[in-house]
Amino acid sequence: MVVNTSEAEDHKGVSRSAVSRPFTPVSSVGREVLRTVSGASDETKSLSQSQGFLAELASHADALFHGPIYEQYAAICYRKHPELGMPEVLVVTSRESGRWIVPKGWPIKGKKPYEVAAIEAFEEAGVRGKIKKKRFGYFTYLKQLPDDSHVPCIVQLHLLEVEKTFENFPERGQRLSEWVSFTEAARRVREPELKSLFLEADRRMRRPKTKDKK
Repeated sequence: MVVNTSEAEDHKGVSRSAVSRPFTPVSSVGREVLRTVSGASDETKSLSQSQGFLAELASHADALFHGPIYEQYAAICYRKHPELGMPEVLVVTSRESGRWIVPKGWPIKGKKPYEVAAIEAFEEAGVRGKIKKKRFGYFTYLKQLPDDSHVPCIVQLHLLEVEKTFENFPERGQRLSEWVSFTEAARRVREPELKSLFLEADRRMRRPKTKDKK
């Protein structure tokens, strides 16, 4: 597949470059992982949610394998619970569908991926902090455009340790946001790869503190 560079207009109406990439099929999450994120009583619901997402991807197979794949950048915004000291993560809702997601956006000319992730974290969730330059992972989803069409996106994730929250930020009042445990975040999102990455982030947060490279 030839890699092309095109211009895409994001949901904020800002023209940003979106680079198409060869598609790597989304990995499925096993029942054991789903049991971990959901608990026995919610396993069927979480499995159905993931299967529905995979079925949706399959319905756009032609675009996935023959059309352009766009890239976005996102932040997993985390902190220690103020009272309990346990790791928690900030999830927000999509303005288009109301689904739970992480702050993310299109590439910005002149900005590196981790810088874009930090910008989106502030614009969409009103948080700032230390962003890791090294990518944490990827997940795949279908981006809904204003004309109700969908394009496949690969999202590159960066970890952001939140140091400050703001009352006023660009998209205040346009989304819901909530601090939850990583396990709860994995329950809420649809994308199997993102579920798995939340669980991996949780494991990292609970490890004994060592020197961490940026």
